[in-house]
Amino acid sequence: MDKQDNRTEYLLEVEDLRVEFPVGGGFLRKEKQMLRAVDGVSFKIKPGETLGIVGESGCGKSTIGNTIIRLLKETGGQIRFKGTDITKLSKKELNPYRRQMQMIFQDPFSSLNPRKKVFDIIAEPFRVQTNLSGEEMRDRIYRMMELVGLDREYADRYPHEFSGGQRQRIGIARALALNPELVICDEPVSALDVSIQAQILNLLKDLQEELNLTYIFIAHGMPAVQYISDRIAVMYLGKIMEIAPVDELFAHTMHPYTEGLLSAIPIPDPVLRDERQESILEGDLPSPLDLPKGCRFCSRCRYVKDLCREREPEFAEKEPGHFVCCHFPLEH
Repeated sequence: MDKQDNRTEYLLEVEDLRVEFPVGGGFLRKEKQMLRAVDGVSFKIKPGETLGIVGESGCGKSTIGNTIIRLLKETGGQIRFKGTDITKLSKKELNPYRRQMQMIFQDPFSSLNPRKKVFDIIAEPFRVQTNLSGEEMRDRIYRMMELVGLDREYADRYPHEFSGGQRQRIGIARALALNPELVICDEPVSALDVSIQAQILNLLKDLQEELNLTYIFIAHGMPAVQYISDRIAVMYLGKIMEIAPVDELFAHTMHPYTEGLLSAIPIPDPVLRDERQESILEGDLPSPLDLPKGCRFCSRCRYVKDLCREREPEFAEKEPGHFVCCHFPLEH
């Protein structure tokens, strides 16, 4: 049965989220500019669902994850978790929600304290958020290690003694220690060898099924997002350009930027690779401090028209569940 069937409530609702950072100033340049890293992003996620967020580096996808988990503060908009607007909560009021939302980071080495043993790394969430006895904590830690495919004997080792894939398993165990409902996976496989990426993706899918987890899966490559996601949101310069169920997005792409990302996916079969045209995604990202007038993708769009350069398109539902931010959506 599809994960999105028979669900009536949303676990997470993001509405018109905006995040800005001051840039510039100092001795040579006294005026500061505001960089709009996230500019009016909205989406909803149902329990047990995986929303993939994909886009080029610098599009704002990781900023969204860090803001949802409250590592960054929003400039505007709302983030509702289980119906509660967590952007309005004090640090004390936010504490119960922190254990329900956790993050798996991109670099499995820098995200782990090199001076702590695996046991202490996984124990940290328990020590901060619970009052478990020593024996209870030890049992939970060993349980988490077994859950992610690590032997108990590894508990007394340090992060540098493990491979990249094993270190990521440690990070996953730490993130899941408090039984969260929402896990934000911030490019969790991009720093790993290709052969290890598949293992971690399969582990994440198995854990989701076993623990009834909800994922936001952030990546810059389409194949991993396609494999693990129920729906995909395609981001460009701080905005969502297209969002749809994964099969619908690949079969009926509506935004030219999404079409460009799909055209850049490597094809292993040399015959099919020779038959396919080259990537149609041209040019470089404009500066986020100097966005194009109108549609922010117009400077790289092969279908651009005068209207695109003059007026920003609305983010609208073109087909059931398929939203696009384009004046002239692609037709198939």
